[in-house]
Amino acid sequence: MELNSKAAKLGLEGDADLQFLLKGGELMKVKSSTWKKNRFFKLQEDCTTMWHESNKPFGKKQTFSIDDIDSVRKGRESEGLQKYTDAQEEDRCFSIIFKGRRKNLDLMATSAEDVQQWVSGLDKIITNTKKLNRQQTSEHWIFDEMRKADKNKDNMMDLKELKHFLRQINIQVDDSYAAVLFKECDTSNSGTLEGPEIKEFYDLLTHRQEIDVIYGKYSSTDGQMGAEDLLDFLHNEQCEQVTLEDAVKLIEKYEPDDSAKQQSHMTKDGFLMYLQQEEGSIFNPAHKEVFQDMSQPLNHYFVSSSHNTYLTGDQLKSLSSTEAYIKALMKSCRCVELDCWDGPNGEPVIYHGYTLTSKVLFKDVIKAIREYAFKVTAGLLPTCPPVSQTSEYPVILSLENHCTLDQQKLMAQHMRTILGSALLTAPLEDQMPTTFPSPKELKGRFIIKGQRLNKLDTVFGSSPGVEVESISEEDEAAEEHSNYLDRNKKIKLNKELSDLVIYCKSVHFSGFENAKAKQAFYEMSSFKETKAANLAETAANAFIHHNMSKLSRIYPAGSRTDSSNYNPVPMWNTGCQIVALNFQTPSKEMDLNQGRFRPNGMSGYILKPDFLRQAGSAFDPVTLTDGPWLKRKVLHVMVISAQQLPKLNKEKTKSIVDPLVRVEIYGVPVDNASKETHHIDNNGFNPMWNKKFQFNLKVPDLAMVRFLVEDYDHTSHNDFIGQFSMPLTSLQNGYRHVPLLTKRGDVIPCAGLFVHIILLDP
Repeated sequence: MELNSKAAKLGLEGDADLQFLLKGGELMKVKSSTWKKNRFFKLQEDCTTMWHESNKPFGKKQTFSIDDIDSVRKGRESEGLQKYTDAQEEDRCFSIIFKGRRKNLDLMATSAEDVQQWVSGLDKIITNTKKLNRQQTSEHWIFDEMRKADKNKDNMMDLKELKHFLRQINIQVDDSYAAVLFKECDTSNSGTLEGPEIKEFYDLLTHRQEIDVIYGKYSSTDGQMGAEDLLDFLHNEQCEQVTLEDAVKLIEKYEPDDSAKQQSHMTKDGFLMYLQQEEGSIFNPAHKEVFQDMSQPLNHYFVSSSHNTYLTGDQLKSLSSTEAYIKALMKSCRCVELDCWDGPNGEPVIYHGYTLTSKVLFKDVIKAIREYAFKVTAGLLPTCPPVSQTSEYPVILSLENHCTLDQQKLMAQHMRTILGSALLTAPLEDQMPTTFPSPKELKGRFIIKGQRLNKLDTVFGSSPGVEVESISEEDEAAEEHSNYLDRNKKIKLNKELSDLVIYCKSVHFSGFENAKAKQAFYEMSSFKETKAANLAETAANAFIHHNMSKLSRIYPAGSRTDSSNYNPVPMWNTGCQIVALNFQTPSKEMDLNQGRFRPNGMSGYILKPDFLRQAGSAFDPVTLTDGPWLKRKVLHVMVISAQQLPKLNKEKTKSIVDPLVRVEIYGVPVDNASKETHHIDNNGFNPMWNKKFQFNLKVPDLAMVRFLVEDYDHTSHNDFIGQFSMPLTSLQNGYRHVPLLTKRGDVIPCAGLFVHIILLDP
């Protein structure tokens, strides 16, 4: 694959910014106030890898993949650049932010013009790579692996290089099969594959038998699939209510052969391309946009929520960082936590109190939240639309206040000054409200959750501080294990900070009856996971009714010092809105959280089912009596095949995965289930199972489906390869491709499952 064809596939042939990156240039790498060193950076000819100089032994050259980049930020946007560079150097700075826990790459160019070209060039490659359809991405990846296998760079492939290539793409074949494959393609009998022979080898390799079978069943028009054939497929297999006009539009959109397109025919290549696009995805593309009613009261929604958002690792000694807030917000988290303590020089800081976690300034966190809560990334050109945006719906700042009066006052001033008019400082209504406003009414606003001196309808005095009963999450958790805390502990609360608490006043929970009789709608309690789990098990219906009029926040037990997570599903089942998880920790629980909030435009808000919102509901997820929530469904899943699963150990060329697929259901206890395929030896490129499963569901409105792919190991735990989670209500019937995500929730390019789904009434 030539350089110009790679640029052409990205739509960047002749682009000046791309040429600038390919030529490369010197940048200053900034690690500290004393470590600032010039390094040469250059985009490699594959247009997917960045190379830079290194001072490591033996002149080792460093590279990283464009796929590993989360974003590129122009200016002094990172903590490192803010600390170690001067404000007047703003226009010469930029940062490369990586996915996962890899440290940012903070850089300085020689001029503002160079910065613009570096940032613009990288943005174009990242954006245009994402636009490639799956077939193009797959082809791009396979030809790159071929290039790497071509050790002597002669644009030909001998048998030895072929074997190396097959191992690189996750296929283990015996020598005799590799020789047969090689001989079949070596039509020139030259002992090497080149030009059309390599294309023949590629076609042989990527041929999908399962697609042949499906296509053959419906291609009754001169050996191809006519518009009416495609319509039959969409009706019979995909269970879609579409018209002939819709079928023609799909042909026009995805058919690569112009002559077939003119006849309203779809070739097998066009059919595969359609199946690999969003119309052929298991996830309903209509749910990629906000489609739910956003005018209900705030407490009628599940809210994507983070615990101890500032931490990048464990709860005892990890770094506190504004970057952790940015990453959570960019994932559309809508409730973040700030543990506030007195800091030096009169400035409040955020960290996990009484631990060795590092500290970050409160004002820096508020600045980062303001910048990224409702972030819109501009298009590459002034005429281009935004390329990405976080949710426009409200962000709740959950304050854990441990500060003295003076620093509390400064906290209030910082929030008013930095957040400006976006900060909610009074009820939206002209008179005392009786219920929450809606997410729609609160678009672009910041809501403060914390302690308040008095009821919302009280006329406050001018006293600078008043003693009030208060207990923090940390104190409440510690209380169960120690007698040193005074149950009636009192703190002084600054009035300016208190006045910012409008719809989320923190109060101690003293039972559902007490809450019903004495708590106003805006008074909310936080529950440790064990307390919440017990209530969900023993008093689920009372918990549900409590959440119909109030907000509840759930947080991890203090014993989770490793920042592990609890199961959020039982909390959602009882209508708890703010189920806070450790976003920094890859886990099944975070997979489910990402899946729960995938629909509705990834807005961070999901409307709860009717039976969790309507007064008089007798729903109990544990006892599960008859009611409108019982909508019995039978889910049939056939796991057909997988494509291009990643190698787990790239350092060992002979290491090939032995994949298996597990299909898991999470919902009310009676619906929970898990079924798995057998494993397939030594094939991560195109394994095939054709394994059928059946799940009987009673409450589909609360069910989550998780597809998990693992590398089988008979001597130890299986290794994670990829997963995809989603609500059952967003699932599409028929033959569908399932994308796969990494442990940290990023898409694995090229990889996926192919399944057949039928959701039926029993």
